[in-house]
Amino acid sequence: MVTEWQNELVLETPDPILDRAFAFAKIRASESIFKTAGGYLHGPGGGAYYAAIWANDQAEYVGPFFPFLGYKKGNEASLNAYLHFARFMNPRYNPIPSSIIAEGKDIWNGAGDRGDAAMIACGAARFCLTLGDESIAQKLWPLITWCLEYNKRHMTPEGVIYSDSDELEGRFPSGKANLSTSSLYFDALVSAADLGKALGKPASVVSAYKKQSTSIKQAIESYFGHQVEGFKTYRYYKGNDVLRSWICLPLTVGIYERSEGTIDALFSPRLWTRDGLATQAGDSTFWDRSTLYALRGVLQAGKTEKAIEFLNYYSRRRLLGEHVPYPVEAYPEGGQRHLSAESGLYCRIFTEGLFGIRPVSLNSFTFTPKLPASWDFMKMKKVHGFQKVYDMDVKREGKKIRIIIKCGNKMVLTKLIVNGTQRTIKL
Repeated sequence: MVTEWQNELVLETPDPILDRAFAFAKIRASESIFKTAGGYLHGPGGGAYYAAIWANDQAEYVGPFFPFLGYKKGNEASLNAYLHFARFMNPRYNPIPSSIIAEGKDIWNGAGDRGDAAMIACGAARFCLTLGDESIAQKLWPLITWCLEYNKRHMTPEGVIYSDSDELEGRFPSGKANLSTSSLYFDALVSAADLGKALGKPASVVSAYKKQSTSIKQAIESYFGHQVEGFKTYRYYKGNDVLRSWICLPLTVGIYERSEGTIDALFSPRLWTRDGLATQAGDSTFWDRSTLYALRGVLQAGKTEKAIEFLNYYSRRRLLGEHVPYPVEAYPEGGQRHLSAESGLYCRIFTEGLFGIRPVSLNSFTFTPKLPASWDFMKMKKVHGFQKVYDMDVKREGKKIRIIIKCGNKMVLTKLIVNGTQRTIKL
């Protein structure tokens, strides 16, 4: 199994630490899959969580990663997770449970609505687009649309999404509407519009999702956009006046209007610690998931040199430091357990951040490579997705970069471009 994982989705850069950390993360993300009465299920693991799925860990974090790796059991476990959540769709739009446990036979819902429908819709839509399998996309389309409608029905008068808590389940305050839920809903709408078009859904449906994404983006700015501790960034909820790590979320979903202030805040001494981002400024608690999202988001926002500096530091600490060799869940809670889905988030820093892959149909994606100034090349070999396997080669030529994409023996594209320029690739 390890040989299989290491021979697919191979990262090659001038930095052997990043290459090795990526290779180890593929192992941790993939090994935590169990054959249960409810089918193959990806579980967080860590000595505590098995034969159970969560709307964040499995649906949002690692589900969209497996199509890139092409690991059959990973894709099957992701599909099973989405289908298990789909069992709880209902005409009254009562919330889907946060977690399905005991091999699919029971649920855990101890934190109320954490924004789970936004997590599921965001992850499922990206999973479907990247996988590129029309039959699976048609099967999951009702779940995606149900979750979007659920969020729409939980919209506040200010146009953001109400939820009881967030993925931290009340460990830190999140108000009645938090930045995470609304950001994920925005991303889900964007992907659903692309997926709906690819599946030939009515133009009115696609248009409605695009219109709703524009509205929620404006609401995120007007409701959450704020000056916090001197930074032009976001408040995490109404009344929040202390910097929070999840201010990175808009960057990961393509909202860059406050990127400068947000990035300055993320890497300021108020939030950045020796173990990545503090969950809240002034607190020693950290959860790796927010650091992993932030590093991806900063790359997506085009601040490559800043992101690489902190990615190098984080990767060395996790791979070669005192608690190795994978990304962790949290501290002090759990004593830095190596939960599995966080390793999927680490890999997505590269696929979606550094190489800038975003699926836009069942056979195409936007590609926005960001070659660091100190590198002459970067490669991603045997990338899966869209029912194909392809290679991506980026190398410096003078002041520009050459991008080469091959699919089998077919040359899909060779082009000299300005670093950070977006191209649409059809396979």
